[in-house]
This record gives sequence, structure tokens and C-alpha cells, in this order.
Amino acid sequence: MTMHPTPERIREFILAAHGDLARVQAMLAETPELLNRAHEWKPGDTETAIQAAAHVGNREIALYLLARGAPLEISTAAMLGELETVREMLQREPALAQHKSAHGIPLLPHAALSSQPAMLELVFSHGAREGSGMALSLAVSRGDTAVARWLLEHARPDLGWKNFQGKTVMDIALEAGHEEMVALLRAFGGQP
Repeated sequence: MTMHPTPERIREFILAAHGDLARVQAMLAETPELLNRAHEWKPGDTETAIQAAAHVGNREIALYLLARGAPLEISTAAMLGELETVREMLQREPALAQHKSAHGIPLLPHAALSSQPAMLELVFSHGAREGSGMALSLAVSRGDTAVARWLLEHARPDLGWKNFQGKTVMDIALEAGHEEMVALLRAFGGQP
């Protein structure tokens, strides 16, 4: 018999889902009810394990959770690069272009995590315009010049946008020593 998961246990599971597959596997084996439970970080800001994995781009954990029955939201499908699935979702329900996942993160940043400019083009063409600064920050953090270039050319992100650490995209590129990214950002007006 499994026990009803406590709020503390749910919180621990959600935190693990950001990047600790072994912990996710162990916790889920012990308490299967954790799979789709949400933790409320603050009023109106809830997060499930699949949402945690999706917004940090953790494919391995997302795929593990999906295989165990977690629901496939458009943000997760976009992060995973499932172009046809996202296209079908948007055709069935165009308002999904405005979907926000945990922490109010819009669809465009999730699409950036796919490393596919075609995914960005798809969601952008359906109206997913919010979150371009965050999307660019994620691309720069990952050294993904193709996605960064697409965003700079089409989405016009705010180059002064700061991530949760207070860093701009130029700060991130310079710290990583990614010369090609620094040159790309400078070409679009990025300043150190």
C-alpha cells in the first residue's frame, strides 16, 4: 500500500525532476502517485514534474515521465522537438500558441530548447511571441547559435533581458567564452 504524498514529498519530487533522473526514478517507484502531482511555489504558480523537466530542457526526465503516463502538454512537445505533434496541437487549438507552463513560462522558450529553428518558426507563425528574451538566453546558455540567430532575425528579443541570475545574453556568452555567439550578438547590437 502506498502512502498519500505529503506536500514536502511532492516538492522534493518536483525539484528532482529539474535534473536528477535517478532520484525521480527512485521516488516514483516508491510513490507512483507523485507522477502528476503539482507543487504550489506561490499562489497561482504550480509546477508538475513534467513541467519542471520541460522548462529546463531535460529530455531524459521528460521522456521517462511521459512513458509512465505524464500528460504531454504543448510546451513539453515543443521542448522535445516533436514538430508534427506541436503542429497538430496548434491546428486543433490555436490558442495553445499563448500557452504558459509552470512559472508562467511561455511557449517560445520551450521551443528554443528544441534546438530546432523550424520549431521556433512553427510556434512563432501561430502567434507565440512572448518570451523571446528568455528564449534567446536559453539558446545562448546552450551555445545554440542556429536558434539564437533565428530569434535575433525574427523575434527581436530584448538584448538587455536578464535571466534569474541577473545576467544578459552577452554576459552569458562572454562567460562561456563562446566567440561565435558573442560576434552574433554584437552583430545585432548586443553590448558587453
